[in-house]
Amino acid sequence: MSLEFMSDEWFTKIVELTTAAGDLEAPAALQDLILNITVTGVNDGDRDMCMNAGNIEKGHKDGAPTTLTLPADLARRLFIENDQSAGMQGFMSGQIKVEGDMSKLMAMQTVQASEKQQALQQQIVEITA
Repeated sequence: MSLEFMSDEWFTKIVELTTAAGDLEAPAALQDLILNITVTGVNDGDRDMCMNAGNIEKGHKDGAPTTLTLPADLARRLFIENDQSAGMQGFMSGQIKVEGDMSKLMAMQTVQASEKQQALQQQIVEITA
């Protein structure tokens, strides 16, 4: 099954996969981390998502200390393909705009995902067109 990245169906499947995975044993540094993300250039315009304790969720969360804005192709490389070099390249080239607490973003770069989070990430890769 391939679902279009950032589509409503994709987000619905992410919820199903995350729920089925149960406790993902997120590292302590991720447990309270919320990053709001606006993805530009999606087929029907801009889409909002957030990383909440390392998990992808649809929409923004009130009170998140940091908001990123980036294009869809870069979001895909970062959040689906897990291409960390794309993050640095995007930031240095001005494709990633950061509002708020930059230290929260830096914390996310240094944390290693749990085995359960890595398994969920692989499932997300497999369902993403």
